[in-house]
Amino acid sequence: MDAKTLEARARTEGGPVIDGDTATFIWRGRGPVSLAGDFQDWRGPPLPFERVGPGLWARSLTLPRDAYVEYALVDSRGQRQKDAFNPRLSDNGFGDFNHCFYMPEGGPPDVLQRPRGCPRGKVTKHWVETVDMAVGGRRQVALYAPPVHGPVPLMVVLDGDDYLRRAKLPEVVDALMARGLMRPVALALVANGGEARSVEYTCSEYTVDFLLRRVLPLAREELSLVDEKQEPGAHAVLGSSFGGLMALFAGLRAPEVFGRVLAQSGGFAVDGRDFVVFDLARQAARRPLDVWMDCGRFEVLLECNQRMAPLLAASGHRVEYREYNGGHNYPAWRDDVWHGLSWLYPVKPAKRR
Repeated sequence: MDAKTLEARARTEGGPVIDGDTATFIWRGRGPVSLAGDFQDWRGPPLPFERVGPGLWARSLTLPRDAYVEYALVDSRGQRQKDAFNPRLSDNGFGDFNHCFYMPEGGPPDVLQRPRGCPRGKVTKHWVETVDMAVGGRRQVALYAPPVHGPVPLMVVLDGDDYLRRAKLPEVVDALMARGLMRPVALALVANGGEARSVEYTCSEYTVDFLLRRVLPLAREELSLVDEKQEPGAHAVLGSSFGGLMALFAGLRAPEVFGRVLAQSGGFAVDGRDFVVFDLARQAARRPLDVWMDCGRFEVLLECNQRMAPLLAASGHRVEYREYNGGHNYPAWRDDVWHGLSWLYPVKPAKRR
C-alpha cells in the first residue's frame, strides 16, 4: 500500500489501519517515533517506525483478531506524542492516558450492556477505621446493594475505587443479573492503600484481618447478607494484579468466609520469585475454594498464572482458568470479568463440596 493511500485510510478509518490481523500505526511529523504497548507488556525498547513518505512514518504489527490493545507513541527523548489518527484514550492509572483500539473481531461484550429498564442496584460510600491494620486512620468502602430482597452473598473488591470508576463493576453486575447470567450479589469495593498498596496486597495477614474485622462488619450492618456460618464460604474476594494475589491469599487463609476467589492477572510471582501463595496452594485444602482466574496473553504474568491453576486443582480446589488476547489494564479486565462472575455465582449454583 502506497503512503498516500495509507494516510488517506488513516484519516478516514482512524488509526491504526487494520487489515485482517495486521495493524499499521501511522505518524506524520518531522522525525520518527516509536511504539510501546500491551503487545510487549510495556517492557523492552519501543518499536521504531519506518519512513514511508515525506514526513510520514509507519509501523505494522500482527495481532490476534479479537485483541484489545493499548499503546503509546514516544519520541527520541522518550516523551509521549499524540496519535492524531486515533482519539480513543484509556486512563492508564498512572496519571496519563494510553491510546486504545479493538481488532476487528474484538469489542466490549454485549452482555455488559444493561438491558433498557432493568433494575439498578444502589451504591453508597462509607468509611471504616483502619486502626493498625492498614495505612491511614480510615479507608473508604463503597457498598453496592443489588435490586433484590432477601440476603445475598458479598463480594469484596480490592482496588475498589478503580473497579467502581474504571471497570464500572456495579453496572456489570446489574447487567448480568438482568440477563439471568448470575445470581444477585452485594459488593464491598475497598479502596487500596495508595503508596502502601504493594505492601498491603502482597500476602498481608493484616489485610485479611482488615477485611474480616472492618469491611465485613460494615457490610453486614448496611446490607442484607447471607450468614457465612450457615453457608460457609458464601462470600468472595475479587482483585487484579497484586489485588488478584491478595484475593487468592485471603481465600486460602479464610476459606470458611471467602470461599470464592476471582483473580484477574494475578501477580503470583515477581521477577522470577514466587509469593507464598504457591506454598499455600500446594497444601491439601482444608476447605476447597472455587477459584476463577483469567490473564491476558500479552502479559508477563501469564506464566505464573499458568502454573498456579493446575497447582490449586491438584490440591482439591475447584478451578477455572481462562486466557484472552489483551494486556494488563482495566478495560481488558472489565471485558472479561463477567465470565468469572457468572461462573462463581451462577443462577443455578454448582454443588459445593
